[in-house]
Amino acid sequence: MNFGFSYMGLIFLTMLMVPNIVWTKNRPKDYEKYVSHENKVLLVFERIGEVLVTCVALIFSDFNIRTGSVWILWLVAAMILMLLYEIYWIRYFKSEKTMKDFYSSLFGIPVAGATLPVCAFFLLGVYGKNLWMLIAVIILGIGHIGIHLNHRKEITEV
Repeated sequence: MNFGFSYMGLIFLTMLMVPNIVWTKNRPKDYEKYVSHENKVLLVFERIGEVLVTCVALIFSDFNIRTGSVWILWLVAAMILMLLYEIYWIRYFKSEKTMKDFYSSLFGIPVAGATLPVCAFFLLGVYGKNLWMLIAVIILGIGHIGIHLNHRKEITEV
């Protein structure tokens, strides 16, 4: 693991953050009703994971492009997942913006808005051979995907 700025980490974080910033003005109908029921333990995991993933993505140069190695395929796979994440958001922003739209699947990937970026950052960690990223993403995934699955369960029970 090598300390140094990661432009790939910045690119991934930008792809993650920009749609989320736009989302703040396009939240689903009744969203606040569901947020109040979030599992506090999962919320702690999510928040800690968000901070760790953000920091690790930026401070290790391991995620920058290295040519001449088959490991680049992990980076390509991670980038494909992030592109699917952008497609998820385009579809959401064009929708009626309901809770069902927000917690929908994409190409069979459940709660795509949570699952795709978590998996992408995990593959980025594999590509960078960076244990800290893998640990951070697991913490994030437990919280973020867990919360989204709980919300999806709530909306299907209504």
